[in-house]
Amino acid sequence: MKALCWQGVNQLSVETVPDPEIRNEQDVILKVTATTTCGSDLHLIGGYIPAMQAGDVLGHEFLGEVVEVGSQVRKHKVGDRVVVCSFIGCGRCWYCAHDLWSLCDNSNTNPGLGSALFGYESGAVFGYSHVMGGFRGSHAEYVRVPFADYGAFGVPEGLDDDSALFASDAAPTGWMGADLGGVRPGDVVAVWGCGAVGQLAAKAAMLLGAERVFSIDRFGYRLRMTERHIGSETIDYSATDVGAELRERTGGRGPDVCVEAVGMEAHSAGVHHAYDQVKQQLRLETDRPDAVREAIYSCRKGGTVFILGVFAGVVDKFPLGAVMNKGLTVRGAQQHGQRYVPMLLDRMARGELPTGHLATHRLPLADGPRAYDLFKHKKDDCLRAVLHPGG
Repeated sequence: MKALCWQGVNQLSVETVPDPEIRNEQDVILKVTATTTCGSDLHLIGGYIPAMQAGDVLGHEFLGEVVEVGSQVRKHKVGDRVVVCSFIGCGRCWYCAHDLWSLCDNSNTNPGLGSALFGYESGAVFGYSHVMGGFRGSHAEYVRVPFADYGAFGVPEGLDDDSALFASDAAPTGWMGADLGGVRPGDVVAVWGCGAVGQLAAKAAMLLGAERVFSIDRFGYRLRMTERHIGSETIDYSATDVGAELRERTGGRGPDVCVEAVGMEAHSAGVHHAYDQVKQQLRLETDRPDAVREAIYSCRKGGTVFILGVFAGVVDKFPLGAVMNKGLTVRGAQQHGQRYVPMLLDRMARGELPTGHLATHRLPLADGPRAYDLFKHKKDDCLRAVLHPGG
């Protein structure tokens, strides 16, 4: 089969790789019909995530048609259209039983790598380095889905592929930020980033009852898209002081909940960005925490900061004094998608959660390298490029 492979830093190619096979009785084989680029993939492409190997298949946000099932699969049959959670959960360990699916104890076949980096074994995710299990990704014609009864979900009739696709990762990630960030009716919420995850975090906050939601970015087309499709207020951080703007718009107090949806390659308008960029390139720190810092400084006293963006290791000049002296709660997680996907699919089918607009570009799998070029460099107002391996 054909698949989009990582060949080295900033090097992608479409290659012929072996077809996937059932390896466990709980597996299904999926014919991929739609799979999308994601901002966290850029960390892999740029060489910021360790343990990538030439030939690794990228992609973790996808849906498709079941073409083969293992003998112990009970919830799916050949021909089913399903969306698959990007994180793989066994459904049986302590973490899965407590709805902490991305922390699964049994899905990662390389637990020692995560333990060395993070102090504990990480869960597994499709197409995201050997630290996260070394599983083949979804930018391929077919993909093996382990523990399919727990990670694959039937798509409601009438919901198109390009909308349901985002129930795989962007929608549950965004919803988790608002949910575990503790958004309550009447809250004021600020979200850093107007990519797919940031937009859906803002919409989740609104659906959870937030009185006002501010979305922060610097790209005009992303800000306009957020205003039009999500309905939140927007702030262009390149044109104003975000902290001062948020204080002015909230009567001097600041947001109750701040959600960081940018991650380890964040930008800022200040001198900190140049400092972080140099240190990251010299590998004196692994991540650029510009947006995290700003969220911590902007959040009201006693508020909550939730970190949704992907971070790999260590950062510099983390404002720990602000966290302690302001009495902040800081949380973060990779998405516990299995907790949210069925509810999100229902909301999508009812028209409550808009996602189809996120798919701004649609390309065949053969154009995978071009899709990432459009996406990474934000050419032609690309928010997400969706690959259709079948066409």
